[in-house]
Amino acid sequence: MAGNKEFVNRRLHSLLGVIPVGLFLVQHLVVNHFATRGAEAFNKAAHFMEMLPFRYALEIFIIFLPLLYHAIYGVYIAFTAKNNVTNYGYLRNWLFLLQRVTGIVTFIFIAWHVWETRIAAAFGQEVNYDMMASILSSPIMLIFYLVGVLSTIFHFSNGLWSFAVSWGITVTPRSQQISTYVTLAIFLALSIVGVRAIFAFV
Repeated sequence: MAGNKEFVNRRLHSLLGVIPVGLFLVQHLVVNHFATRGAEAFNKAAHFMEMLPFRYALEIFIIFLPLLYHAIYGVYIAFTAKNNVTNYGYLRNWLFLLQRVTGIVTFIFIAWHVWETRIAAAFGQEVNYDMMASILSSPIMLIFYLVGVLSTIFHFSNGLWSFAVSWGITVTPRSQQISTYVTLAIFLALSIVGVRAIFAFV
């Protein structure tokens, strides 16, 4: 019974990491990338997201609750996982370890980012280009955001590999090898979007 419960929890954890949390990450990166077109373009994109109907219900049930479950159970997985990179230095073993490490880094980064933006907005601050430019004007915060964004993107991209395995999409060793290269390509593509967006605020 305990084994079945853990199986279901891991499948749910994997699913929520892609849908809806992963999709929200991609959407968030796209909105932030509007900053490369200037402050006005970013503010319009951010304002559009703020004006979506049922915004608070969407944030709670589509973003925050799935994210909270994925994060809490992910921390449990990270601290109970048995890493064997010292014995087997294969690429997938290193990616397995990095998935756990970036999970913790991402958890810290997202918690801080939500505090600086969504919580601040609840107290009356406007989430706009000037807010992000002010945050990233600090070299320490710039480095923190670069590490946090790249960590988050890697965790999502590499997590797609685990998702495909868990849900029986990639069964054969060949398909899993191809999936490794595809997910690394996704990581590189989204990293370009994320890093360009960060430097657009600097």
